[in-house]
Amino acid sequence: MIYLDYSANTPADPTVLDAFYQTERRYIGNPNSTHPAGWAAQVEMARVTDGIAELLGAAPEEIIYTSGASEPNNLALKGIVQASRHVGKHIISTALEHSSVGGALSALQQQGCEVDLVDIRRDGTIDLEHLRELLRKDTVLVAICVVDSELGTVQPIQEIADILKDYPNCRLHVDATQAVGKTKLVLSGVDTMSIAPHKFYGLNGSGLLVKKKDLVIEPQIHGGGSTTPYRSGTPALGMAMSIEKALRLAIENQNERIAHVAALNRLLRAELAKYPKVRFNSPENAVPHILNLSVNGVKGTAFQQELGKNDVCVSVKSACSVEGTPSKAVYAVSRDRKNALSSWRISLSHLTTEAEIAEFLQIFDRCYRELAQ
Repeated sequence: MIYLDYSANTPADPTVLDAFYQTERRYIGNPNSTHPAGWAAQVEMARVTDGIAELLGAAPEEIIYTSGASEPNNLALKGIVQASRHVGKHIISTALEHSSVGGALSALQQQGCEVDLVDIRRDGTIDLEHLRELLRKDTVLVAICVVDSELGTVQPIQEIADILKDYPNCRLHVDATQAVGKTKLVLSGVDTMSIAPHKFYGLNGSGLLVKKKDLVIEPQIHGGGSTTPYRSGTPALGMAMSIEKALRLAIENQNERIAHVAALNRLLRAELAKYPKVRFNSPENAVPHILNLSVNGVKGTAFQQELGKNDVCVSVKSACSVEGTPSKAVYAVSRDRKNALSSWRISLSHLTTEAEIAEFLQIFDRCYRELAQ
């Protein structure tokens, strides 16, 4: 099998699994329990949280443990808007957001909020002038993904944060699910940021929300002791340890891993560009881990299925998006519905080998000749 869908899920690193296992075996107490086993777990939980905060350039009290990225996206969006209802109900986001953001925004609309989507330029970045035009005195939230999961486009988070300085009642939430290990994380001017370790060789079912310490939001889960008043639930020390380990590996090895992936991306672009019906949707300045393309006249699902018959795993749109509809991200940059329906995504890893890419290209050639001729 050739796995080229690392943006959907990554295999847990063996050292991450070992860290989780050893922690679960060693610390048997609830970190909130007032006995020696609980105190030992509490001390270790604080140490792990300090490590995560240091890696992210945050304060320990700004770390909120969650079940993945969908939960912190919902917690941030709903929590910010509900806490800001005395200021306004206007929200700005984009058509590029993950379904956990889009779904939360739809729920907020049903509660009376007004949502505007900022225009996307042909390179996949947001139109900053249009953002300025959309901002109002009653705008309480701007929600932007750092790296688009389908195109790999990197948004100018620092520039967005600078624009929002003139709107002190407006909070900035960034979905950094696809960003860790792929690009520099920006926390300056960011109020909340969501992270999912299963995207960078951590464990499924774990996640983080980084929340600025002076920001008050409405909790979405109530009752039960935790490490924070903003998210109830028994502290999961093993999961926290696995996050710290995966995050440390991703950040410390980022440059080396990017260099490897970038070389594979260049090879793919050079070889696939030889096919006249291939169109690249990912811009040149996207993260190299994601390469979105279309084969003219062939639906993305058809090409994906044909590759799947040859044991090649690629994706059509995000793994969490609605099946049978055109990619919103690809349509936003190409303005071409047929092209959006024909699009699919290759996502690479430092684990991807040159031999796998060579074999993939041979399989692609056979599929292309069968479907596109």
